Amino acid sequence: MALTPPPDQDIVVVGATGDLARRKLIPALYNLHIESLLPARGGVTGVAPFAWDDARFREFARDSVATFSRTGIDAAAFASFADRLRFVPVEGGDLGPLRAQLTEERRIVYLAVPPSAFADLIAGLGKSQLADGASLVIEKPFGRDLESARELNRTLHAVIPERRVFRIDHYLGKETVQNLLVFRFGNSMFERIWSRDAIARVEITVAENIGVEQRGKLYEEIGAIRDIVQNHMFQVLAIIAMEAPISFDPEQLRNEKVKVLQAIHPVDPRQVVRGQYRAGEVDGAKVVGYRREPGVSRSSSTETYAALRVRLDSWRWSGVHFLLRTGKRMARRDTRVVITFRDAPLHLFRGEGMHRMHSGRLEVRIQPDEGIALRFVAKQPGPELVTQMVDMDFKYGESFKTSPPEAYERLLHDALDGDHTLFIREDEVESGWAAVQRVLDHPPAIALYDAGSLGPAEADRIAAPGGWTAFDDTA
Repeated sequence: MALTPPPDQDIVVVGATGDLARRKLIPALYNLHIESLLPARGGVTGVAPFAWDDARFREFARDSVATFSRTGIDAAAFASFADRLRFVPVEGGDLGPLRAQLTEERRIVYLAVPPSAFADLIAGLGKSQLADGASLVIEKPFGRDLESARELNRTLHAVIPERRVFRIDHYLGKETVQNLLVFRFGNSMFERIWSRDAIARVEITVAENIGVEQRGKLYEEIGAIRDIVQNHMFQVLAIIAMEAPISFDPEQLRNEKVKVLQAIHPVDPRQVVRGQYRAGEVDGAKVVGYRREPGVSRSSSTETYAALRVRLDSWRWSGVHFLLRTGKRMARRDTRVVITFRDAPLHLFRGEGMHRMHSGRLEVRIQPDEGIALRFVAKQPGPELVTQMVDMDFKYGESFKTSPPEAYERLLHDALDGDHTLFIREDEVESGWAAVQRVLDHPPAIALYDAGSLGPAEADRIAAPGGWTAFDDTA
């Protein structure tokens, strides 16, 4: 179904001078503008505690678009986009000065700020009466643990009802993650074997070759489990493991995801490895360790890596191993899901000259090199019976002759249009925190790993037997 312009409304970006706004939000809004997918009426108002005016904000936006927009910048298109841009200096949670800039009855407010600022800003929306007719978009992590997530939800609902809250997880805006739904439920040959009967294990890997960049102070408050596992990885796990919804109605889809998250057996801290990168070499360049990053304590115990074994207490997935791994300063950027099928009950192909047999597996590459590969055993050409593993490989760019659009473009449009399909509901948030609460309460000791490596060796025990296949795939 083709996207259409959302209803008329104002767009407010709180934290409009920050890194998220510069790299993602402003370029995404510009690209929606040139595709005629912003509201026909309504401004884009930036809010931050700086004494900027409209002209200064437009300069900032132009640099943002020129540097980070996937479409580049067109002078005429940006000029018409800039006509929407306004800036309001705001200190703390006092949002009253915004009122004079807003022209439409409806508005959407995007909190592109650290989680510690959420409560004051949400209260400020209520006190300034800007919450009336407003929808609110908030970034993860939604709280620090189960109790703080519940408190944040109570704070939100005191001002804005759940139906107008959009908790954004940009992974759900990725085409390759959305394609998982179509792949699963649109291809009966896979759906028929999508269970413990045929699947032995599922690995989800989110590996980054970058460090914490300029987010050291913020990252010290979060760590890999809060930053990636509890939201991004659990959302991918939910899509992999969910039952078919009766329709793609937003609530039906989210109901099925919640069932998966509620089925996660509380993760045992003994089945978790926490790691932290030390100095090393990435892509030929020497890099400092995490404790030498700006804003990071020299004695920090914050994890930049986490590996964990997850169990689902459900009929479909009983006995299947779910292995999750994420890390910064890894050997390369690689986000994928690997599904390993069970061995055949009898190996006929044994003996001298035979390729070492592996279970068949399905790999879903989320980023980069987006695509899906099915790996299976085949006979090599020739008179002798010699086998090897081969791939059937679908590549997104080659098949569709285009690169996937930016996730924030889709998510911003859907929030403006009031579509919750790709956003996280309050019970999803709380169920995710409940699954890792024991780990947060009793965090395992940190294991150090070299930047540019595959992570700490201690993580191998989480993956055994069989080892990791999703990242260092040399089989």
